[in-house]
Amino acid sequence: MFSFTSIENYHNFLANTSNGCSLAVDYYLKKNIDHKYLNAFTEIYTDECIERAKLLDAKRKNGEPLNKLHGVIIAIKDVICYKNHKVTAASAILEGFTSVYNSTAVEKLLQEDAIIIGSCNCDEFAMGSTNENSVYGNVLNALDETKVAGGSSGGSAVAVQAGLCMVSLGSDTGGSVRQPADFCGIIGLKPTYGRISRYGLIAYASSFDQIGIFGNSIDDVGLVLKVLSGADDYDSTVSDITFTLDDAPKTDKEQKKYRIAFIKNALDHSSIDPEIKKRITDLGNELTKAGHTISMIKFDLLDYLVPAYYVLTTAEASSNLSRYDGIRYGKRASVDNAELTKFYTANRTAGFGKEVKRRIMLGTFVLSAGYYDAYYSKAQQIRQLLVKKTVDIFQQYDAVIMPTVPSTAHEIGEMIKDPIKMYLADIYTVYANLTGIPAISIPLFKHSNGMPFGAQIMTNRYNEVTLLDISRMLLAQFKEH
Repeated sequence: MFSFTSIENYHNFLANTSNGCSLAVDYYLKKNIDHKYLNAFTEIYTDECIERAKLLDAKRKNGEPLNKLHGVIIAIKDVICYKNHKVTAASAILEGFTSVYNSTAVEKLLQEDAIIIGSCNCDEFAMGSTNENSVYGNVLNALDETKVAGGSSGGSAVAVQAGLCMVSLGSDTGGSVRQPADFCGIIGLKPTYGRISRYGLIAYASSFDQIGIFGNSIDDVGLVLKVLSGADDYDSTVSDITFTLDDAPKTDKEQKKYRIAFIKNALDHSSIDPEIKKRITDLGNELTKAGHTISMIKFDLLDYLVPAYYVLTTAEASSNLSRYDGIRYGKRASVDNAELTKFYTANRTAGFGKEVKRRIMLGTFVLSAGYYDAYYSKAQQIRQLLVKKTVDIFQQYDAVIMPTVPSTAHEIGEMIKDPIKMYLADIYTVYANLTGIPAISIPLFKHSNGMPFGAQIMTNRYNEVTLLDISRMLLAQFKEH
């Protein structure tokens, strides 16, 4: 019986099994059939996976060395372009659209011999925190099917959570990888803005979006990050700073002492579940006893995070989504002899869902002549203050720790009726996107209600090595089993 624990162990298995990739693909395809009810995938690439597995098995048989992701079975969010495959951003407006090129992320996966098993469900155009804003319907949390999986990358999170793939890719604009990872009890990494090329990632808010990675081990997430990072001629915002995995022994990393800041007013915020507050506070005390330097600091700009984030992202969304008009591609409404404006209106009314329309209208409002200075310009000023504050923090500390989300996964339907409550739940995750720093959610704890929750760790820009090392140490020493 095939089983997966890590990419390293999987490659050891392949070295001794002539048809190992085929066995793995067969295992995951069957498991996806059994778990179709979770609605994690929009499409499974069955025939393609089987053929690619045979090809990779043949390469090993011919004595060819294994590439970094040889045979690794990966799922991608339905906002990442894969040539000759449908990509819809879980929206009716892109119904039936097929990508004509590979995103840089997909191209790099394929170059390292990964097997892409399918496309994952998500909130429409990555706008949402519950995965209830999808034209394909809700994604179910595999731990409790009455609970949301989180969003917007809920399908990618559940695909890893339920063991339907080895690792998966999502996108994170304001927490869309870390929040569903927290709800599902897995690891979710948002790298530094510009670490991974956005070429071929359907845009929500271009100065915030970043492809992220889900997995069950820090080593797997780090390996995928290494493959995906690096310069790209197709994306002017991507960095050419090389991400290099730290080769120091893991035991040395676990014993290293760090300077870590906990944000006091984040833990004292009225929205936080008392049990989450206590466990994160206790973690600080336990780290102090273990010899780390822990400080409780006040973050004066905390209450400005969510308003600034939603002003800026909706403004960018209003601009980015103006390209979807139903003329060049996507859904076209049946309107007889309509003049152009009415034709556009009919297409966009039929194609976009309620949450996407809400954010487009909010963005158009804050960009309008009468309100641009009052809202958009002020939000940009707040963003600059946040960046300066962040520089100051990381001159003194190696990392910042906060909760990922104020609560555990909630009931399906609970938040969808109250968008303001849903937006405020992003209070701990949007900071990393506003400032461009890397952040990760790791599964450390279990709530008395039976659902998992974790801690969110953040480090300075392009310092994912420290981020992963601290995460590895926390999981080794403090994870509740």
